Amino acid sequence: MGQGHGHKLHFHGHSPVHRAAPHHKLLALLGFTLVVVATPKDWFAAYGLYLLLLAAVVVVSTVPPTYLLKRLVVEVPFVVFALLMPFIATGPRVEVLGVSLSEHGLLAGWALLAKGTLGVLASLTLAATTEPRDLLLGLERLRLPQQLVQIMGFMIRYVDVVGDEMRRMRIARESRGFTARNPKHWPVVARSAGALFIRSYERGERVHLAMVSRGYTGSLRQGSDR
Repeated sequence: MGQGHGHKLHFHGHSPVHRAAPHHKLLALLGFTLVVVATPKDWFAAYGLYLLLLAAVVVVSTVPPTYLLKRLVVEVPFVVFALLMPFIATGPRVEVLGVSLSEHGLLAGWALLAKGTLGVLASLTLAATTEPRDLLLGLERLRLPQQLVQIMGFMIRYVDVVGDEMRRMRIARESRGFTARNPKHWPVVARSAGALFIRSYERGERVHLAMVSRGYTGSLRQGSDR
């Protein structure tokens, strides 16, 4: 039940958020993101209100909070950088628990962490309540260039295929006793990545030739397979 129909990020449900038009949700996400980014760093109360608003949307969507929190791991690199900023930034210093930290770094790190978390959480909520092909239809309604929509559609369709190919290559390496433990093994991993790129490129050419042979003229109807 918790797995999506066609994508791992989607959470199947019938809430008002799930039923909302995809292009409206895309516009809402864009507007929310722009407002969060434009908010000054020291407006702490505003960030609290944004979080409450986002929490209300999550509650209405019936998506379990743990479902979203597990996927916040994608934000880890930004969290690490935000935690480092008070130590590496210049400017006036302040002592916190006996440690000298940069005031500008503290404020910048807080802003990066708050804005990044709100943006990622909002994006995950959209992905959890909207199926990928509905997002493509929403982008079409918003008049995004047709070719970009098609590229995104193919990415969604074939990301699992490429992921399975990568997993099979990893299993093949491990079955031969190879495990990347130190930088000496990086050349092997790099060659595997190059081989995966070539295979993916060749697969794309074969798919394109198959589409052309079946009358493809440069446009697709995203909802035709419903």
